[in-house]
Amino acid sequence: MSSNDLVEAPAVRRETPSRTPSPTPALAAATLGFALITLDTSVVNVALPAIGADLGTGMTGLQWVVDAYTLVFAALLLSSGALADRVGAGRAYGIGVVVFTLASAACGLAPGLPSLLAARAVQGAAAAVMLPASLALVREAYGDPARRARAVSLWAAGGTVAVALGPVVGGALTTAWSWRGIFFVNLPLGLLALALLTRVARSERRPAPLDLPGQLTAATAVGALTFAAIEGGTEAWWALGVAAVTLTAFLLIEARRRRPMVPLGLFRNTAVAVAVTAGAANSVAFYGMIFVFSLFFQQVLGLSALGAGLMFLPMTGLLAGVNLLSAKAAARYGARLPIVVGQAVAVAGLLGLLVVDADTPRVAQALLLVPLALGAGFSLPPLIASMMEAVPAERAGTAAGLLNAIRQTAGALAIAVFGSLAARDTVGMATALRTSLLICAGLLTLTTLASLRLPGRRAPGVGR
Repeated sequence: MSSNDLVEAPAVRRETPSRTPSPTPALAAATLGFALITLDTSVVNVALPAIGADLGTGMTGLQWVVDAYTLVFAALLLSSGALADRVGAGRAYGIGVVVFTLASAACGLAPGLPSLLAARAVQGAAAAVMLPASLALVREAYGDPARRARAVSLWAAGGTVAVALGPVVGGALTTAWSWRGIFFVNLPLGLLALALLTRVARSERRPAPLDLPGQLTAATAVGALTFAAIEGGTEAWWALGVAAVTLTAFLLIEARRRRPMVPLGLFRNTAVAVAVTAGAANSVAFYGMIFVFSLFFQQVLGLSALGAGLMFLPMTGLLAGVNLLSAKAAARYGARLPIVVGQAVAVAGLLGLLVVDADTPRVAQALLLVPLALGAGFSLPPLIASMMEAVPAERAGTAAGLLNAIRQTAGALAIAVFGSLAARDTVGMATALRTSLLICAGLLTLTTLASLRLPGRRAPGVGR
């Protein structure tokens, strides 16, 4: 799921005549960078109880440990492609890797929660720069479309493997060493990516407009909304007011710009509207449940961080294979069928998880998480593909970047809301878990019904 939800975002990149004699270093550097980015979206969850115990922070602080990275990453994805164009893909990627690596060291050395959150935000900003630049390196290195497609598949596979291994790696490092190890492991990987980058030809710079007012208002609106969900109380009402004002300003800015960061007319397209809403619901369910169950496994069941990570292995280990199966199904039957079926399976999986409690056998708990991953992984690739086919070629990168930014934001908001439910003194973890499951199931049910509006099976012979 998580590699395919990002693979299309940097499609705004264009061909450049400069190529290395061997494209392998570019592919290796780009894949390693993408794996680092996606690893950091999943590796932290199982370490949260250890972070809370060591730094003396509660649920609110732990929510920000995750969302400080995700929110900045999501907000800056909207314009990071244009930035990579302006400075050159190789230069942007190198800067991003350096900053990401230094920020990872700062996370591992953080003496308290404020410094950890600041370093996590810098990590997210660097990741947003790295993502489009990494795929741009692959596109520049492979001139032949067929070879480029295979290279992009390998690039995407790196992200899928990282997401699958994230909970296990995070659990193992936290249990055997410390939660700080989940950040220190990025240092040698970042240095390796930089070493590979030295063997990649210099990228061409291209003129690209930057929408700074739109970027600023979008980031402020998302940040204020998340703050309201996490903090609550009187401050939440002020934050909601800020979110409403800045969101309105963002819409007005985008409606009046000649080259907006987010062309609002895209939402008039049914496929785009369905993809954005269904993609957001998909992220709420997938990332929200990983967050909540990470806490449940450790705080309720008393498992170690490694034990919690291993509980997710059956779920995440199937993602790559399900993604490939989904692509074949979409090619044969059209996108609507796997989108609807995948979301329906995810809803069934969420409802099945309602029976989970402290007395449920561990093996059963791990297996009950599998349908959620199967459904999410089966529905997302054709969802992205249908959106890409519905927009003009010159809007493909913008549309995909918008989808990915909204999906990341939805995941961050899910963590904010579900974490707030779990933090309430009057609500036990079991009740918070069931409420979160019902919210996810309700959202996915609505988007499943909305997906029925997508075009049906393709004409005979198409995509076969």
